[in-house]
Amino acid sequence: MKNTIIALLALLLNAVPGITTAQVDTSMKVYSKYDFIPGEKLLFFDDFNENAGDFPAAWNTNGSGEIVTTNIAPGKWFQLTGSGFYIPDTKGDFPDNFTAEFDFIPTNQTGDAQAIGFGFFIVSGDIKTPLEGGAIPGNAGMKLNIESYTSYYSSYANGEYVLNGNLDYELIKNQLYHFAVWVQKQRLRVYVNEKKIFDVPRGMPEGVKYNMLRFEMNGESAPMIANFRVAAGLPDMRNKLLTEGKLVSYGIYFDVNRAEVKPASYATLKEIAKVLNENPAVKIRITGHTDSDGEEAANLDLSKRRAAAVKDELVNNFGIDAARMETDGKGEQQPVAANDTAGNKAKNRRVEFIKL
Repeated sequence: MKNTIIALLALLLNAVPGITTAQVDTSMKVYSKYDFIPGEKLLFFDDFNENAGDFPAAWNTNGSGEIVTTNIAPGKWFQLTGSGFYIPDTKGDFPDNFTAEFDFIPTNQTGDAQAIGFGFFIVSGDIKTPLEGGAIPGNAGMKLNIESYTSYYSSYANGEYVLNGNLDYELIKNQLYHFAVWVQKQRLRVYVNEKKIFDVPRGMPEGVKYNMLRFEMNGESAPMIANFRVAAGLPDMRNKLLTEGKLVSYGIYFDVNRAEVKPASYATLKEIAKVLNENPAVKIRITGHTDSDGEEAANLDLSKRRAAAVKDELVNNFGIDAARMETDGKGEQQPVAANDTAGNKAKNRRVEFIKL
């Protein structure tokens, strides 16, 4: 019966413009080899919650773009529509270990199904002079091109390429994807949805401090991006939960105003489950928190449902005994930052695990 319902759902979604069967996540198990865990300390976040038609205030460009909505996915999106660079206004050098991630929808303005790629750079340079270095900006860095059929990376230093590689990976126009990059000193890992497309032990030039992320566009492609997040440091889940008694997680994902746990949460939940399995006497309380957008009562209900959904995933996909976990939700009642910017709101949207 379950399989029949899933099949009918897929047929119905295929009848909706812009939605494909591939976007129906029926199980988190497809992410069983997904090992990306987002950084713990938030460095930059933008959900583009500004007026539609505006260019986002926290970005710089010599091209063009605007904030839009789409029937493909909820929320607001930043569509990059012109040739040139697009740089978020991050502050200062990144640490040796950091992550960057965003949702994206490949699309274009020409109707060509193959003209849907984009370039993504990690750069060491002067953010005030972004054109310095031309095609290989700054003093050193890594450029990644995600194209319709082939993706490739190249790292460079002092104006010369030092390493490169490529992988066949097909993008489909108007489909929703999640992109993540994880830098640990020289190690570079890149993910698109559940697939790790690059894992290069010495993919980043040695001894370089990076301070800039940038998109490069050629004018044909016009991708939409959302939920752009940069964070530092791998969370020490074992120490936080067992020694400090509280683990705050930003690596469990939900859609806006939804309580279903997204499959990209797999690696974070796997690590939490590992700590619980290795310490069978430990019991926890899972508590959901939201920002202050929307009605307070609705946020409280949402936070409780999200906590319950996390518990269900730990039980159903990782075998944790339900009796070891209780759930609660605080809604917007216990913020850790003022609800005045996109970054601070992102800090408030979290799931906490409390040792009982």
